[in-house]
Amino acid sequence: MLLSAPLPAAPTAPSRVPLQLSLGAPQWSIRPVKPAAIDVAKTVYVVRPGDTLRAIGEATGAGSEAIARENKLVAPYVVTPGQLLGIPGGRYHRVREGETGLAIAQAYAAPWRAILDANGLTDPFVLRVGQRLALPNPAKLGVEARAAAFRIDIDDILTGTQVAQVTKAPARSTPAAPPPLAAVVPSRFAWPASGRIVGRFGREAGGRVNQGIDIAAASGSPIVATAAGTVAYVGSGVPGYGGLILVRHPGDWISAYGRTARATVAKGQVVRMGQALGDASGEAPLHFELRRARRPVDPIAQLPRR
Repeated sequence: MLLSAPLPAAPTAPSRVPLQLSLGAPQWSIRPVKPAAIDVAKTVYVVRPGDTLRAIGEATGAGSEAIARENKLVAPYVVTPGQLLGIPGGRYHRVREGETGLAIAQAYAAPWRAILDANGLTDPFVLRVGQRLALPNPAKLGVEARAAAFRIDIDDILTGTQVAQVTKAPARSTPAAPPPLAAVVPSRFAWPASGRIVGRFGREAGGRVNQGIDIAAASGSPIVATAAGTVAYVGSGVPGYGGLILVRHPGDWISAYGRTARATVAKGQVVRMGQALGDASGEAPLHFELRRARRPVDPIAQLPRR
């Protein structure tokens, strides 16, 4: 039997100006991206004295990361005079300061996932200013794939909204790891809100798949963090989720709180279990998801029985 008894009061959050979730322009398109890709021919480069992998990438247009992948080079990516390097052909976009992966993908009408795969990008999906991103061949993208470039979901938000960073570190085939979160891997999770469960995880009538649960939370009632972590996104740019808050937790966990009325936290803020994130709208059930390694899991199996 499902009960709707109130949860224990959550600790109050530090005083902050509430952030309304109708933010206008999506956070990943703060800087518009102008398509300016160049075509690079597949060739072989002979390393000269004084060359570095970064400089070779700039000279050829393919980028150091792409050349490292093509030649199976590993850190610290040392090259020697006379060495032959295969230069992978294709179209390449040079990342500029303030750009995000999603904005780049939409500028070229290419699915972000295809760009992820083409460049071997991995967590935390941080782009480097000056990095050359290989783009999918438009001739090989069907109508459905092009349409998918403009359908944004939670996974796209998690992987494609990091703003490109300036770095002078040696070129790497994968981004450097982010600083650890101020928390430990969750051993338990807390309910995000009080209310009756009105939608369960899994396939629903009509073939729709619910990737979380839906809670009939009262208008203005608090929405709290299910575990300690760092706020990864606050906005309303994902169709079907309304006001959305994403929190990243250690152990590759993500919690999502959709159809919220407003947020009282900001992106990058560290939160503790039970800390208020915002308010429920009451007009639609709170949609709550838990994901591990970006895959949805049934929240009921992770939450305490009530």
